[in-house]
Amino acid sequence: MSKPLKATVNCDMGEGFSLYTMGDDEGLMKTIHLANIACGFHASDFSVMNKTVALAKSNNVLVGAHPSLPDLQGFGRREMAIEPESCFIYQVGALDGFLKRYGLPMNHIKPHGSVYGQTARSIDPRTGSSSAAGPQGVAFMGLAGTAHQQATEELGVPFIAEWFADLDYNDEGKLLITKKHDPVPIEVVRQRVKNLLKLHKVSTVGGKLLDIGANVTEVSICCHSDTPGAVEIAQAVKALVDESNREAGYV
Repeated sequence: MSKPLKATVNCDMGEGFSLYTMGDDEGLMKTIHLANIACGFHASDFSVMNKTVALAKSNNVLVGAHPSLPDLQGFGRREMAIEPESCFIYQVGALDGFLKRYGLPMNHIKPHGSVYGQTARSIDPRTGSSSAAGPQGVAFMGLAGTAHQQATEELGVPFIAEWFADLDYNDEGKLLITKKHDPVPIEVVRQRVKNLLKLHKVSTVGGKLLDIGANVTEVSICCHSDTPGAVEIAQAVKALVDESNREAGYV
């Protein structure tokens, strides 16, 4: 049997706006390894970004940019016929300013919502170049075996394979991105994570187990802050990840 996947836990953070909040960022930040911080186009603003970066630093969490389509009203979950490269550079630059303020490096870039799916499907080099929107050497987080991975390999950008604990996959292995995240029983999440880490398999809505992808030895598991029970889900996933990493000798 293959060695368990080395894993981290990531979460999309800072998705409030002005006086409005989304998710328990303080609770989640105590549980995760990587924070994908919204950059103002689907959520967040300068004050929320500043607060979230400071929170990440105080919890020793690595920070990545979470750029989106310019869609505050639709929370970035509506597709738009635009090329995302300049859109990404603008947002990544904004977050990078706050990272510099707190003396933190940018760890990765992960697209949000519809543009995540759009860039996973497209092999257009103009779209793929969004993988290189960050400072030199910054990794791109996305779906293994898609244009995300292909674009990063062609551009020489480090790639972080991502898998979602609280979203479904269809029987073809396609991630089902929803406008609103439904509750997921903790035991379902635990079984999905075990299948992923130990078997390198993605659980589908039809009960299939599909290979996560060729040459994937490391994965980052996402727990969304707007999924009901997000903190409990992240805690359960983190416990399984820490146990698996320890038993495999990764830590």
